[in-house]
Amino acid sequence: MHTVAARAGVSIASASRVLNGVGGSAETIRKVRAAAAEVGYVPNAIARSLQSQRTGLVALAVEDIGNPVYVAMMRAIESVVASSGRQLLVHATGGRIDNETALLRRLANRYVDGMIISPIRVTADHLAALVDSPVPVVVVGQLGADAPVDNVRTDSRHGVALAVDHLVAGGRRRIGFVNGPLDTVPGAARDAGFRAALARHDIPLDEDLVEVGDFQYAAGRAATERLLARTEPDALLCANDLIAVGALHALLAAGRRVPEDVALVGMDDTELARMMFPQLSSVSLGSAERGRRAAELLLQRIADPALPPRREQVPPGLVVRASSAGPSPTADRAPTAGEPLTAGEAGQPAPPAPRPSTDPLAGPITDPFAGPAGPAPTHPSSEGASS
Repeated sequence: MHTVAARAGVSIASASRVLNGVGGSAETIRKVRAAAAEVGYVPNAIARSLQSQRTGLVALAVEDIGNPVYVAMMRAIESVVASSGRQLLVHATGGRIDNETALLRRLANRYVDGMIISPIRVTADHLAALVDSPVPVVVVGQLGADAPVDNVRTDSRHGVALAVDHLVAGGRRRIGFVNGPLDTVPGAARDAGFRAALARHDIPLDEDLVEVGDFQYAAGRAATERLLARTEPDALLCANDLIAVGALHALLAAGRRVPEDVALVGMDDTELARMMFPQLSSVSLGSAERGRRAAELLLQRIADPALPPRREQVPPGLVVRASSAGPSPTADRAPTAGEPLTAGEAGQPAPPAPRPSTDPLAGPITDPFAGPAGPAPTHPSSEGASS
């Protein structure tokens, strides 16, 4: 710093302000930057952090950095963080409680200025670590009303209701649900939302139409195959888009037309929904918006640690595409006089019967990454704690 200041002909304080991005006159900035380039000066990040008590780093902890939900969230967070001159570190926790709580405990080392975390399960250990953290933490997902931390959430129960309303309006009555683990925040919330939505429409719950697996493609496909082996839905709601893609492949491979035979709706409205054929209807839970708001809350908290805890909610919205467009072929059709009722019309589930399909994609589909569908895996959800 002394050398740069001497070569630029300015005071050490002026050189320091320029090199730390605080500013100065245009001429001072030009001289200092030219002198720094001449001597190859690079600011020492460790020394800076010792003096300022700031690292210039923010952490993001999510279950699976390959999940499109978290990709969208990460991009939004990075954009906000970068605008403050900071960099983003990303941790993949695998949804393991011990990994997440260990990360929170490591905040005592102050290796970052703050953290955004999206756990799929929230335990007493999580809450204790959040309370004890010496640096700010923002949680993306559902927390109790008395949790003393900043929180950004959505309402996936309402999102499920939007999807069920849409399917019922299209004449669908045998609505299946393929969910993730019930011991996760999103899995439990979406299960409750599905049951409540059916009750509101006076549709009896048929447990044969409900399958639980994981929030991943292979588990979604395997769960749909199990469901189709025992019953015949006219619609499927899936707890996220990865499950929905697996369900789509299972339906096509079984000779079901989408949406003619089975309407299909996912959740999260990720890029996957637009990449499929037919394109998937999906409930948007505002992943990018939740990320943006979480980053803004974190930066405000870093600037003013005395702020009271804040809670923000991003409303869900249904995006209707080809996979559920149009009414059920039998929605408005009443049997003619003397015509026998089918099992479904009589209030009984029709037996599953594979039908030939004219869809060129309806043959067996091999996932080059997941291998055979097989039994549902038990690894954690890829969904954020976004109930």
